Amino acid sequence: MKYEWELTEEEFGPFFPYIQDKNVTDIDYNGQTLWIADLSSGRYRADVKVTEEFVERFTHRIANRVNKPFNRANNVLEAETNELRISIVHESAAVSGRSICIRKSLPKVRHTVESILDSGYCSLEILSLLINCVKAKMNFAFCGEPGVGKTECAKFFSRFIPPNQRAITIEDNLEMHFHEINPENDCVELQVSKELSYTDAIKLCLRQNPKWIILSEARSTEVQYLLEQWSTGVYGFTTLHLDDLRNLPDRIMNMIGRSRDADRLENYIYEFISVGVLIRQYENDQGMLERYIDQMCFYDRFAGKNEIYLLVEDGKQISDVIPADILKRMHRAGIQEPFHCPETCAYEPLDVEVVKAYKDQEKKTAAKSEKYLETEKGS
Repeated sequence: MKYEWELTEEEFGPFFPYIQDKNVTDIDYNGQTLWIADLSSGRYRADVKVTEEFVERFTHRIANRVNKPFNRANNVLEAETNELRISIVHESAAVSGRSICIRKSLPKVRHTVESILDSGYCSLEILSLLINCVKAKMNFAFCGEPGVGKTECAKFFSRFIPPNQRAITIEDNLEMHFHEINPENDCVELQVSKELSYTDAIKLCLRQNPKWIILSEARSTEVQYLLEQWSTGVYGFTTLHLDDLRNLPDRIMNMIGRSRDADRLENYIYEFISVGVLIRQYENDQGMLERYIDQMCFYDRFAGKNEIYLLVEDGKQISDVIPADILKRMHRAGIQEPFHCPETCAYEPLDVEVVKAYKDQEKKTAAKSEKYLETEKGS
């Protein structure tokens, strides 16, 4: 449940400058030192003193805000605002000292077409292809290690879901902010809890007339119910912790954990997950974090065979082969050129022949103008 309160310097003390900094994503206090995760600078130890008095006062205020006890018997305290997720562990459990973790999730899209291309996040062709995949109503799995920006990537591509196609988001911590970043869209935002599990939320979705189901993170057996919903003609996104897209089918099979249905479930994975995107990050020579799409693939089941078509590996496009049924879906959506789309055409390099013809035309127009002026002078 989200709580509304003003984020003031008095309330957040030494954490406040980092709350205000839009590049900071995580503020972690381990009972001794403060660590900051920054989109540009990476993770670093902050030269800031956090006193025991402040920690006690801060915890007491959070407990009062959410009306929950915090002591040895109730040693975990959690709260959410519209932009923050706060988790505090009591020193009876965190023997190194009271642990405070604050995760920031701003109701905005960090990526734009321009920033993606300028930063080398992915190539123009792959960006156009992925946008077209959303338009062609394909199911996405955004993968990578924790903290690489899977949700941010999903938020960007959610912008291409048509407004009249109802999207239902399912999250435990509200990080997608679908309604705020897509205010013109029809959407329902579900938050799981003790009373509403992931599985119950997924089952509930079909009675809410969705066109898209966006599951914040597939972690366990609920992924089977997600695949079943996608098999009914509903589309969607999810995120997974994964280090290689070729391992996605095995990863999902392990999460489901049912050996007797293994073959059928594996076929479901290839049939109803269309697009895989793996995101990585690294620290460049200036100590800045760089994120990029390391792998991109299509999963395909055709003529009784399951195939993975890898188009991007190590951040570079290695193939342009698109499965026949994926192409068919694009054609049905009116997309004839998968690697081109209107949203990115302004960034495409101009065709040499077109530029030459344009310049020739300019010269001819200039020559006609000069001739006309000379004629005017003579008369």
